Amino acid sequence: MHNDFWDHLKEQLSATPPDFGCALDLLNDIKEILLSLLLPRQNHLRSEIEAALDADFLKQEAERGALDLSSLSKYILNMMTLLCAPVRDEAVQTLEDITDPVGLLRGIFQVLGLMKMDMVNYTIQSLQPQLQEHSIQYERAKFQEQLDQQPGLLNHTTKWLAQAAADLTTPPTCPDSADSSGVAGPSPKEAASNSEPLSPAVVLSEGFLNLLLWDPENEEFPETLQMDRTRLQELEAQLQQLTVLASVLLVASSFSGSVLCGSPQFVDKMKRLTKALMEEFNPRPEDAMQTLSEQVSQEIHQSLKNMGLAALSSDNTASLIRQLQNIAKKENRVRSVIDQRIHLFLKCCLLLGVQRSLLDLPGGLTFIEPELAELGQKFVNLTQHNQQVFGPYYTEILKTLIPPGQALQTKVEAL
Repeated sequence: MHNDFWDHLKEQLSATPPDFGCALDLLNDIKEILLSLLLPRQNHLRSEIEAALDADFLKQEAERGALDLSSLSKYILNMMTLLCAPVRDEAVQTLEDITDPVGLLRGIFQVLGLMKMDMVNYTIQSLQPQLQEHSIQYERAKFQEQLDQQPGLLNHTTKWLAQAAADLTTPPTCPDSADSSGVAGPSPKEAASNSEPLSPAVVLSEGFLNLLLWDPENEEFPETLQMDRTRLQELEAQLQQLTVLASVLLVASSFSGSVLCGSPQFVDKMKRLTKALMEEFNPRPEDAMQTLSEQVSQEIHQSLKNMGLAALSSDNTASLIRQLQNIAKKENRVRSVIDQRIHLFLKCCLLLGVQRSLLDLPGGLTFIEPELAELGQKFVNLTQHNQQVFGPYYTEILKTLIPPGQALQTKVEAL
């Protein structure tokens, strides 16, 4: 409420005799708010509040000049203490120290507003499972209507899953041996990921990962993921940024040493420098990496100097700049291995969950753990909802793709 209202209320209560017109309106509003905070089963409290703040009774008291705002405020505070969430306890207790009746009513009204928002949030949270289930059933029903009219509507989805199954049965290709940055080829964990039994969960996770590598010119995008295509493109862009970021940090760490890279301030500065130039990376990757390589080299030089450590030699400086600039190339070994390992992490997120996957990060990714956790959670949330909607269709398609002897399960569930 505006200050004018509270000033007017103060004038009315200070008059002789007091005018309780605005006060009665305010008490009625407070009663309605208190009633809105009750749960359906709290009938006794509902009756008590309606009786204590009955509009007709309060009006009669005001007409007799016997309306006791102090006692009513104390009753309201007691009721607020009973109904408020723990996070509001301190705010309600603070109100008890206010002696000015208008200031107290104003404080009560403000805190009640916060309590109303708490109740709204609680209601939304409690209804979320039902709303989500309704959304799942609605999306599936609408898709089924389209499928009834277009029997071939799952053709691209079938082809997408068939390609994922084929990828899992094709021997992986490994990058060449390590370059001077010390990044080796796939770890044993990566190699082992290709020897997993062919199950619906594994095939589906491979399919979802393939969507992050989707060729924009390929128009055969899975029909069941058309609604998520924009979000998948955003995740793909975020993945590319993290690939470049992790590559830069890995190369920088191989030259700056463990002492410098153990400094959170130094790592954060490297991240800021890299992220600031990522908008320029896609249109002009070579120019962006040239600028970044110079900035990273200067930062390493200054940080080593500040910590009293030996500066990089001219040869090492030149090698650092060259390796950073080479990250602009998609075929760069460091970038390729980091990209593979981020994909491995995302696959683990789909199969094991984000938190478990963070416990065993592939080499080279520890610097970007917070960013990976965010990316992984977004990816998991998207794919889980998609599976809840289209799981029955995926199950039927995968039955035709996976030999019965290989399948570990026949029903697609949330990964």
